[in-house]
Amino acid sequence: MRRSPWSTLTVLALAQFMVVLDVTIVNVALPDLQADLGFSVDNLQWVVSAYVLAFGGFLLLGGRAADLIGRRRLFMAGLALFGVASLAGGLADSQGMLIAFRAVQGLGGAMLSPAALSILTVTFAPGRDRNIALGIWGGLAGLGGTLGVVAGGFLVDGASWRWVFFVNVPITVLVVALTPFIVRESKAESTGTARTFDALGAILATTGVLALIYGVIRAETLGWSDVEVMGSLAAAVVLLAGFVFAESRSADPLVPLRMFRSRSLSASTVALGLNGAAFTSMFFLAAIFLQQVRGESAIQTGMQFLPMGLAAIVGAMSASSVVTRIGTRPVHLAGAAMSVGGLLLLTGAGASGSYVVELLPGFLLFGFGIMWVGVPGQISAVSEVSHADAGTASGLVSAGYQVGGVLGLAVVNTLSTSLAESRLTEGASPQEALVDAFHRGLLIAAVLAAVNIGMALIARQRVPDAEELNEAVPV
Repeated sequence: MRRSPWSTLTVLALAQFMVVLDVTIVNVALPDLQADLGFSVDNLQWVVSAYVLAFGGFLLLGGRAADLIGRRRLFMAGLALFGVASLAGGLADSQGMLIAFRAVQGLGGAMLSPAALSILTVTFAPGRDRNIALGIWGGLAGLGGTLGVVAGGFLVDGASWRWVFFVNVPITVLVVALTPFIVRESKAESTGTARTFDALGAILATTGVLALIYGVIRAETLGWSDVEVMGSLAAAVVLLAGFVFAESRSADPLVPLRMFRSRSLSASTVALGLNGAAFTSMFFLAAIFLQQVRGESAIQTGMQFLPMGLAAIVGAMSASSVVTRIGTRPVHLAGAAMSVGGLLLLTGAGASGSYVVELLPGFLLFGFGIMWVGVPGQISAVSEVSHADAGTASGLVSAGYQVGGVLGLAVVNTLSTSLAESRLTEGASPQEALVDAFHRGLLIAAVLAAVNIGMALIARQRVPDAEELNEAVPV
């Protein structure tokens, strides 16, 4: 069977779409899930946090493992693990079981996501084809996050919360069945010496990122000055410093430090982290605003997010085309400016008013803009990376986005919640307090998005040359 790169992209994008969908689809089911399994308010957050903790914590490990043991092999293993954990999560009859299987889902995602992105990187040559592929990849990811809310609303209202997990099973079976026939196996080429797995680096990196994410997640509940939070963050600093020290002396490191000499990879990883922080914060704040302030149902909320997802698809596809003509930096700059503009437009929304006037323009501009940051960021990140390091670079980029989203949301949520509590103390109504908190959170997210203007200037300008443009393969 002839393996077309575009059919490879179809399989990879379908799997990634499922992983991104799962991040948001569960949020809609939380109230029903809480009532059915008896979760407390504090414990309920772990249905979401256990997934994020495992997904973000194991991304670097997953990326390097893909390079060493085979990208297709790890992709299929992660996909199978994700599907089995989804089935088990839907069948869970206790809080502990559900949280445990959510963590296993996150581990599966951390295996398949960087493997999929690295397969995409080595499948498409630099230039127009890769830019288009990354645009499709980014657009489907943006749509998946938005459709998760819509699909979750319909599944919960039409069946039960368990179906937000069961829906992953047929997708997993389909992709696992198609992958051996469509996706080629690849791994880092041998340099003539046996390649070893950097066990110490893997332990330090994984536990360090886990400690960082855990500390940030707990800070939302306990506060930043809590002993548990400070201890976790201090442990993260020590472990990650130890990781850098160990990698500098390892003959075959988990993450070769030479990769950070690539200004494009380093700047793009930070830029995508900031993009993740702005998107995750906006999505979280807007979901609360629509449901608790404007009184929208779960399905109505999802439908109001849908135009943003469609704008993200258009933004991703247009960015992949424009970046081929004018390069990554101008697109990145324009995307950062549009992201900031969209967030500022949303700060004009009140408790009542027209959705079309107060919210839709901001959603459209922000959804379009984040893809004009994401697509050039992904292109720049892999532009100076060898095929041997494709999985590691993909893990870094994915980890940057996920960790950035967690850190950004924690900061935004903490500061916006503190304002809401202060306003309630002053005698404001709950609705007024939530509106003020929504506005403050969006302004902080806008600051994070604005930093991306500086990151665009730091990253190298990348414009495909004429030879790369002639390598186009008809879609």
